[in-house]
Amino acid sequence: MKPLAVTAYTATSALGRGKGAMLDALRHGKGGLKANDFDRAELRAWIGRVAGLEEAPLARPLAEFDCRNNRLAQLGLAQDGFRDEVLKAKNRYGPKRVAVLLGTSTSGILQTELAYRRRSGEGDLPDLRYRHAQNLYSMTDFVRRTLALEGPAMTVSTACSSSAKVFASAARYIEAGIVDAAVVGGVDSLCLTTMHGFSSLQLVSDEPCRPFDAARKGMSIGEAAGFALVEHGSSNLSLLGYGESSDAYHMSTPQPEGEGALGAMRQALSRAGLQPADIDYVNAHGTATPANDRAEDRALVRLFGKRVPVSSTKGFTGHTLGAAGIVEAIVCFLTLEHGFVPATLNSSAVEPGLESMILLENRPARVKRALSNSFGFGGSNCSLVFGA
Repeated sequence: MKPLAVTAYTATSALGRGKGAMLDALRHGKGGLKANDFDRAELRAWIGRVAGLEEAPLARPLAEFDCRNNRLAQLGLAQDGFRDEVLKAKNRYGPKRVAVLLGTSTSGILQTELAYRRRSGEGDLPDLRYRHAQNLYSMTDFVRRTLALEGPAMTVSTACSSSAKVFASAARYIEAGIVDAAVVGGVDSLCLTTMHGFSSLQLVSDEPCRPFDAARKGMSIGEAAGFALVEHGSSNLSLLGYGESSDAYHMSTPQPEGEGALGAMRQALSRAGLQPADIDYVNAHGTATPANDRAEDRALVRLFGKRVPVSSTKGFTGHTLGAAGIVEAIVCFLTLEHGFVPATLNSSAVEPGLESMILLENRPARVKRALSNSFGFGGSNCSLVFGA
């Protein structure tokens, strides 16, 4: 594929607002996970919560979109001058030639959970504003209206690969000549459905998650908003390739040998015209759940051997689910721009039998090309290759 320029990006997560906060946290090993203070049922867990959303309702004329997920989207869009960069693209190409392609897994489902707590004495539910809150398109529609864009708009909801797959969608839209640029990214906010759902699968840790660690207990759930602007031309950062697979091995367990993950990575390298030896860093999906870590390690070793540095950054942010793809793509942008590869935070001893070069400490490095993995339930896999 012809590389696409990444001309602006921003991320807001438990690490703070904007890419500067993320860079500082990665460089200094400062995680954003805290003991669960979100769920009144007192689920024993550590979470990556974004501060201030409760005090940031949406204002007119978009107040009808008010929900935690769209508040997080609003906060994310306000960082790093991102809206100004999108305005420049809109002026260059016209509002109909800029797409909005975003990923989420739960959208505003928290609003329904809260509504059930506010039932009347007869059991009636309050007005849920489904179209503007819980609907999976709500967040994309809100962002599109906020940015005053009129091009194609789509929500991708493929679990934890959602906001990685939007890069692939953007590449296809631009290659087909439908648009000249796209706002890509994703937003996923905390809700009880995911917290208790993953807990029921015995996948949630009662301590900060430790990807690939011998004593890991499971995942930590987080929330985040991230956005990037991709377009024709060249810049300091580029999307070089993408790969997607759907192995459908099991609803919630990856294929043990990582076949789907391997297929996505191979496809991404092929589309980028690269060999495994050309990759300088892999940001692993690395959820800190035993089955995921082992399967991904098998796939990585089969493709790269033991030579490429690998880390999972979910110990910093928590697993941000539908926003994980964009958050970890932005981690790759920071490594490409600032010459280091981040550690796998909280992990101190890699599980015996895992063979990848899993980094437990930061390492200075000249990173020219990085690969980011995002693997979702049901075997929905996506790998992205970025270059400087």
